[in-house]
Amino acid sequence: MKVMKFGGTSVGSAQRMKNVTKLILGPKPNFVVLSAMSGTTNTLVEISGYLYSKNADGALDTISRLEKKYMQHVEELYSTDEYKTKAREYLHATFDYLASFTKQLFTPVEEKIILAQGELMSTHMVAFYLQEQGVNVELLPALDFMRTDENGEPDYIYIREHLGAILKEKAGAQLYLTQGFICRNFKDEVDNLQRGGSDYTASLIGAAIQAEEIQIWTDIDGMHNNDPRVVEGTKPVRHLHFEEAAELGYFGAKILHPTCIQPAKFANIPVKLLNTMEPEAPGTTIDNREDPGEIKAVAAKENITAITIKSSRMLLAYGFLRKVFEIFESYHTSIDMICTSEVGVTMSIDNTTHLPAIVSDLKKFGTVTVDKDMCIVCVVGDMSWENVGFEARAVDAMKDIPVRMISFGGSSYNISFLVKNEDKKRALQALSANLFE
Repeated sequence: MKVMKFGGTSVGSAQRMKNVTKLILGPKPNFVVLSAMSGTTNTLVEISGYLYSKNADGALDTISRLEKKYMQHVEELYSTDEYKTKAREYLHATFDYLASFTKQLFTPVEEKIILAQGELMSTHMVAFYLQEQGVNVELLPALDFMRTDENGEPDYIYIREHLGAILKEKAGAQLYLTQGFICRNFKDEVDNLQRGGSDYTASLIGAAIQAEEIQIWTDIDGMHNNDPRVVEGTKPVRHLHFEEAAELGYFGAKILHPTCIQPAKFANIPVKLLNTMEPEAPGTTIDNREDPGEIKAVAAKENITAITIKSSRMLLAYGFLRKVFEIFESYHTSIDMICTSEVGVTMSIDNTTHLPAIVSDLKKFGTVTVDKDMCIVCVVGDMSWENVGFEARAVDAMKDIPVRMISFGGSSYNISFLVKNEDKKRALQALSANLFE
């Protein structure tokens, strides 16, 4: 069985929903994960904002506008009165439910319930359409098996056991359909997976049922070897190791969140990134296979801040870095890159929410300097130390660009350069010319 995930733009209209149904039917049953229709989640967030502000009129007006939009989709999606009526009744009940939140205390618990309605509506609409076409489809509510633990992380054992039991009970269907993004937490409240969203759902389901493949369908043709907005002649990368995909996902490749592929990696299930607008395109395959000696791509992450602390107390001392890292931990701020010398350490961060407080605390240990408006440029591929010369080619490409910091050796799959934001374009073009042409 394959797991197939489709994002909001892939089900963003009645015609696109029809197109998706052509892709998901095959000789064997598939397990399909759907996001909310594009724009719906943003509107639900807007409704929640009105409810937090106790503006019932604003919430009701926005709910009404969203309902009219969905009713138009109903007219375009279904061809029979039976299924038009069935869809209208379901949607009316959902929007009435949304309106009921104007009459009660509104908290983050209620907000998450509201945000879950987008995925519930899209999956019901597609399920009704498939039933109208005579397909034996089982709609499996994600809230029945997708769960997080006390730390907000997926409860793998719970997911595997409950989903396995449901599939055993519902055996024999042509297709299984569920919602992405939404789940229940350990308190049994409606919640969501946050990082990775529906991609994470697909990966968790794939690992739980030991799928033969996980397909992530979007309106982008896989991952590219560079940013097409900056460098001309970019090409899709047809194969990536899981670690390479994680690096690209973090350093600018927006198509895939690095967290969401971890379950597939550990279960050794290949992930394919495919394009709903060009379904015949091969896309990008991500698995555990190595490609010795290949450099795959270059990515960039802007708006980075570098913090340097210099102190003679670092010299031949132990415990110094622990004290520095504990400051970042206390402010829940992660570090991207780090370089050290005997008397100094430089770290880069992308979250500056607590920057003044962090700098103030660091000054207890030494002299602190801050460089803002920086950019991390990352070269991804086989950068293991056995492959002599690849790092030299990357460094040589940067010979005319001021480099604030280099990180190499922490991973066998990337070398990263910290440069000014204003030098990002030159850096990407120089690396592309030196590594791919």
